[in-house]
Amino acid sequence: MLDQPKPSTPQPTIPKVDRAEIPDFNDLPGQVWPRNAQRQEDGVVTIAGVPLPEIAEEYGTPVFVVDEDDFRSRCRDMAQAFGGGEHVHYASKAFLTTTIARWVDEEGLCLDVASEGELRVALAAGFPAERVTAHGNNKSTSFLKLCVDAGVRHVVLDALGELDTLNAVAAEAGRVQEVMVRVKPGVEAHTHEFIATSHEDQKFGFSLAAGSAHRAAQAVMRAENLSLVGLHCHVGSQVFDAEGFSLAAERVLGLWSQLAKEGAELEILDLGGGYGIAYTADEQPLDVKAIAADLLARIDAHAAARGIEAPKIMVEPGRAIAGPSTVTVYDTGVIKDVHVDDNATRRYIAVDGGMSDNIRPSLYDAAYDVRAVNRFCDGAPTASRIVGSHCESGDILLRDALLPDDIATGDLLAFAATGAYCYAMTSRYNYMLRPAVVSVRAGQSTLMVRRESIDDVLAMEPGYTPPTQTKN
Repeated sequence: MLDQPKPSTPQPTIPKVDRAEIPDFNDLPGQVWPRNAQRQEDGVVTIAGVPLPEIAEEYGTPVFVVDEDDFRSRCRDMAQAFGGGEHVHYASKAFLTTTIARWVDEEGLCLDVASEGELRVALAAGFPAERVTAHGNNKSTSFLKLCVDAGVRHVVLDALGELDTLNAVAAEAGRVQEVMVRVKPGVEAHTHEFIATSHEDQKFGFSLAAGSAHRAAQAVMRAENLSLVGLHCHVGSQVFDAEGFSLAAERVLGLWSQLAKEGAELEILDLGGGYGIAYTADEQPLDVKAIAADLLARIDAHAAARGIEAPKIMVEPGRAIAGPSTVTVYDTGVIKDVHVDDNATRRYIAVDGGMSDNIRPSLYDAAYDVRAVNRFCDGAPTASRIVGSHCESGDILLRDALLPDDIATGDLLAFAATGAYCYAMTSRYNYMLRPAVVSVRAGQSTLMVRRESIDDVLAMEPGYTPPTQTKN
């Protein structure tokens, strides 16, 4: 078992709640659920016209269900807000399959990859390498060779050793590789410690304050087979306003101005991703158009104040595109009431997935919006906790919620906004295998990724022979 996580707060006595104070459990909050999700008159929830119980019946549970039109529309929203798809790189680490890569390509966006594996998936999908940017704090030589050989447009440098290796790889290939230097601007947006990426004491990038970013950029300018085209930074995740991005940009433009005086011909300021989404009914969605307009205006002002031309801005949304497009459907299993003190109980509702298909609640104490999708539920609000099926006390998907007391074994529960960092971070803990991924559009469902089987896993062990299948 993994180490048991410390509870975020002491366990309180659970109060009785006035039913009138609780929002209708049968509602689907529009800012959280996919844009084409609806509850029908019989209580069944459909996405893009496809009933979720039918998907569960055909593909099994747990199952990720992706609203294709929702995903595509958020690609378009980002492109429109930032002045075109060439300014927007979908962060593939959030959720990547060959189908997702093709959608991103067809919507005219660019693509970020953070590993050799992600790059190979993108190339297998036919994604144009000239619209790919490669990230990673520990890129292998084979990854860098693939970037150069495939014609990846930009490599974001994260260490001096990587700079030297890439220069040698490009020289061997007889090419000049365009690069950006990742800068730590010392700005941390309001976010969870584990997903904040711009404070100094962390693994990404070169320090602006300590001067290592400047020295790295100068080293690139001296390298014969590298071309410095821009600077990159990333301030955090789940950011909902332009303030953190603007402050980071202001600081990085100071370095930009200094490098320009030293002869650098910079074009791109890549401000990374981190754009937030609503995970629960009480959260507000990101206003993409407003934050983009605010940010771009601030950057223009910062550039004008330094007497330099405004840079070409790139952004790297992943969660903001993939997150709201997807739900995860589970089958409800064991339900039991657990005493938390002499006078109160909490209902534990177990589902047939858990931390192997959604690690975020365990890692970040993430909260989600959960609804029954096979029928209406009208029971009294009851203090509840939704847990997975793993042999781990920390296998909690929803820590504290008031859920109807008529949720029963066999009901289908769906977690909304699971498109980002859920399937991408799946595991085989307890040999609970990876779920299927199904896309829906215009009343039709399409298998995107099939469910993993035990034979898939055992086939990686030398000498394993699948059992002979006999026809009935």
